[in-house]
Amino acid sequence: MQTYFLIATALLYATCAVLPTRRGALISTLTAGAWLLHGAALWLVMLAPGSLRVGFATMVSAALWVSVAAYWIENRNFALDGLRRLVMPCASAAAILPAVFPGSLVQLSGNAPAFGWHIAVAMLAYSTLTIAAFHAVLMALQESHLHTRKPGRGLIASTLDQLPALLTMEKLLFRLIGIGFILLSLTVLSGIVFSEQLFGAVLKWDHKSVFALLSWFLFAALLAGRRWRGWRGKTALRFTLAGFATLMLAYVGSRFVLEVILHRGFV
Repeated sequence: MQTYFLIATALLYATCAVLPTRRGALISTLTAGAWLLHGAALWLVMLAPGSLRVGFATMVSAALWVSVAAYWIENRNFALDGLRRLVMPCASAAAILPAVFPGSLVQLSGNAPAFGWHIAVAMLAYSTLTIAAFHAVLMALQESHLHTRKPGRGLIASTLDQLPALLTMEKLLFRLIGIGFILLSLTVLSGIVFSEQLFGAVLKWDHKSVFALLSWFLFAALLAGRRWRGWRGKTALRFTLAGFATLMLAYVGSRFVLEVILHRGFV
């Protein structure tokens, strides 16, 4: 059943991506319906009695699920139709991934009671910073469009013209980064606790830990630079995308290599 749910979700997201801006009410309704269907599918895919299914595909799909919710909420307060053009195609592709790459079952009974919460907070951190990365890409396109205006109005140009002012977009970006940084900090701290319980060491220095900490330092530096040095514009966008790319390598990239290339289970 969950496979049919995932396919239907992907089709609804794809429909939302191509609908014209003037069909705002229909887009909003379809987005909400696709999001609910996506959530139900993830529930069926990930949860089993006493266990949790994890993997790069479920992580990406869950991240885009939360990102769609963030877009839907933000779009009700600001005109962010351009974000829809980025988020929905990615959400459509991500929705179908768990049907192709199911991941591995992790037994929760043998782990600490809060282990499930650690995974949930990690997913929220990835999701929030994913929508921040989409936001940064949209801001980069918007800034480039402002400096290289050409005659004629294509779909992309008209979409970018409808976005809020760059200063407003920047405030939204840093609000997302601030929330994501708090969630990422909680993820790193809880990961240290579980590392000590599972491996007998405060921190297991593997690729996942190194990339996660590097991402944390990049976002910390960005927020500190924003606070005390007034960083903005291209500097902020570079740090955002670098931090996001590093974070993706920490889990999604490593899980992809383990599951798809090396055919190994949960590590």
